[in-house]
Amino acid sequence: MKHYFSPMEIVLWSLSVLLIAVSFAVFGGNGYLSLIASLIGVTSLILNAKGNPIGQALMIVFSLMYGVISYSFAYYGEMITYLGMTMPMALLALISWIRNPYEGKRSEVTVNRLQLSEILFLLFLTAIVTALFFFILDAFRTANRIPSTVSVTTSFMAVYLTFRRSPYFALAYAANDVVLIVLWLLASAKDASYVSVTVCFIVFLINDLYGFSNWLKMRKRQSAR
Repeated sequence: MKHYFSPMEIVLWSLSVLLIAVSFAVFGGNGYLSLIASLIGVTSLILNAKGNPIGQALMIVFSLMYGVISYSFAYYGEMITYLGMTMPMALLALISWIRNPYEGKRSEVTVNRLQLSEILFLLFLTAIVTALFFFILDAFRTANRIPSTVSVTTSFMAVYLTFRRSPYFALAYAANDVVLIVLWLLASAKDASYVSVTVCFIVFLINDLYGFSNWLKMRKRQSAR
């Protein structure tokens, strides 16, 4: 375990934790819940970048906390998405990753390649989920409904691809991070305490982009054997 993380990964995680802690200290947050959730989330991402199932276990905990934070600003779309979709899908992904270790290593999942037919199926499901949630969010009078709907779209693609062990799950999460940065910037304009949540997702974006890059390397390495 001593050499499990590369020096770059240690630096990335350390800087991420530092930025989150500083932003919380400067701007405050939604109690200590947002700070704890952010720290758990960024730790989850660095483990997910390694294909480690523990990352999915931490994502379940993060989803629960983030759902509560979203509820506090009437972002019901985020609350429903994370509690009703991301959290249960993270559980399924955890089971999938545990059942598909690479060469028996519990700390690394086998990278999967999706066929064109499954990609088309994913796009079809995503369209249905997006349309359904648009009306659900409208009924709940969700704040900033359009970006919230886009967040549902990117989240659904991300959780599906995570479950299917595709490297592109991290890219979908990166797209979701961009949407969430916009959402929480809008919230921060009304309440500065949400700046720390915005910083959290900026950090998440950087980590997800790294995760995508590392999964491509994992796939190449695993395919070479």
